[in-house]
Amino acid sequence: MTGSARRRAIEAAIRKDGEVTIAALAEKHSVSEMTIRRDLEALEISGSVRRVRGGAISTVSRSYEPPLTHRLVDNAEAKKAIGAAAANLLSPGETAILDVGTSTLEMAKRLHGHRGNTIVTPSLMVAMELGGNPNLRVLVTGGVVRPGEMSLIGPPAEDAFNDVNCDVVFLGVAGVDPDSGLTEYSLEDTRVKRAALKAARRAVVLADESKLGRVAFSHVAPISVVDTLVTDAAPTHPVVVALRDMGTTIVHAN
Repeated sequence: MTGSARRRAIEAAIRKDGEVTIAALAEKHSVSEMTIRRDLEALEISGSVRRVRGGAISTVSRSYEPPLTHRLVDNAEAKKAIGAAAANLLSPGETAILDVGTSTLEMAKRLHGHRGNTIVTPSLMVAMELGGNPNLRVLVTGGVVRPGEMSLIGPPAEDAFNDVNCDVVFLGVAGVDPDSGLTEYSLEDTRVKRAALKAARRAVVLADESKLGRVAFSHVAPISVVDTLVTDAAPTHPVVVALRDMGTTIVHAN
């Protein structure tokens, strides 16, 4: 691995975990601690991290939400696999809530072969993907459009879920952590997700490996609400192990 590639990997790890230690980074990348110190110094100069005793912390706020255009290409292959695996969990005739998010959008793209399902969504992108399919009934919540996100928020979006009783919600979140639970960047999206969870009998969370262990700004729900996690992470990933031990069904997307 080149120095620039290593620094990108370190920056991604700090952004995900919030903090890292020099010793752990040196072991992970098989380089000296002095090399890691130089990497952290370069990243600090760029403004992406702040060095502290023994390591570094992120300078990015937990409320910072990467632009949708970036999220659509980040971990794209993993999200396609997750979307395909999640689509297989929807049985014929079931009523499903399909949340906003890039992984749920990939799931929507793989629902065109389904028949007799009702899909409720606060995502205009999901609605546009599925709205022309004559074999599916698509219900869109009301609400205010979040600029750039194409998600519907506000009381109308939240209240829409008071009028429906669904079999399953397929949820996208910013972070999945055994202690902090499900978290999101936006308070407005969080409120809609909470309403969606209350309207469904079971909850399926779609999360690529980068989301596991991450804690974002707003608390959506405790980890105990998750019936099934669909992820590309390895079975040995600490978060996967923790959720499996709690009784959560793990679906590994390949």
